[in-house]
Amino acid sequence: MQTVSLTLPIDTQDGPYLEESQAIACGETLASQYQSGEPFPHIVIDNFLPEALAQSILDQFPREQTSNEKVYERGYRGLHKRQISPNACNRELREVFAFVNSAPVLLFLQKMTGIDGLIPDPYFNGGGFHETSRGGLLGVHSDFRINKSMHLERRLNMIIYLNKDWQPEYGGDLELWDTKMTKCLKKVAPIFNRCVVFNTDEDSNHGHPEPLNTPDGITRKSMALYYYTASKRIYEDIEVHKTNYKPRPRDKFSLRYLWERIRPNRG
Repeated sequence: MQTVSLTLPIDTQDGPYLEESQAIACGETLASQYQSGEPFPHIVIDNFLPEALAQSILDQFPREQTSNEKVYERGYRGLHKRQISPNACNRELREVFAFVNSAPVLLFLQKMTGIDGLIPDPYFNGGGFHETSRGGLLGVHSDFRINKSMHLERRLNMIIYLNKDWQPEYGGDLELWDTKMTKCLKKVAPIFNRCVVFNTDEDSNHGHPEPLNTPDGITRKSMALYYYTASKRIYEDIEVHKTNYKPRPRDKFSLRYLWERIRPNRG
């Protein structure tokens, strides 16, 4: 399995911050490898976050049940899996999730993937923290492609693993399968501070379908982020493209009247 080692130059002195030009440069460095990935465009990046930041995220990972988390007991469609909303986390973790939805991270992803106009999901629909316990699994699948609440097309997944001292016998490898679901073409161990980014389309078949074989007290933890794009068809669906100012009844002059007064004096 090919991986790259690249640490985003994130400044953590006053909350996570990434300078935009550095984000763009990092993305451009990885573009060729990402876009040529098989069985679909993807990349595996080790040491993705500064070590202290990754460790802080793990240290603050919610161990106790949160108010609005989801638990999946759906067999092959997700077993012994816990999904935790960023909104149920403490301030430091909320800042981290806001950062991975910020413009510098979007610029990094756009330059790396070649997909322009990426949009984050502020609601973290299906995203946030994921935790799977012993015996748990997630069957091979291709993800939903339309965010129905925001009417956007899903384009990318980014997963950051948070599993220290992960042993091969625990299982839990992310599997990437071919289009026809005849064979697994790549396995990715979910080791600490490893990031996987991949395109989401109808043939992006992935999952960790083998039941975890972890000792008691050890779970498979990750951060899951999803990114979208909008459709240009919005220009066909909506007539008014520009801001349309409308004077109130008590306004002395209408905007049109003011414009007629000003226009003769403009050159």
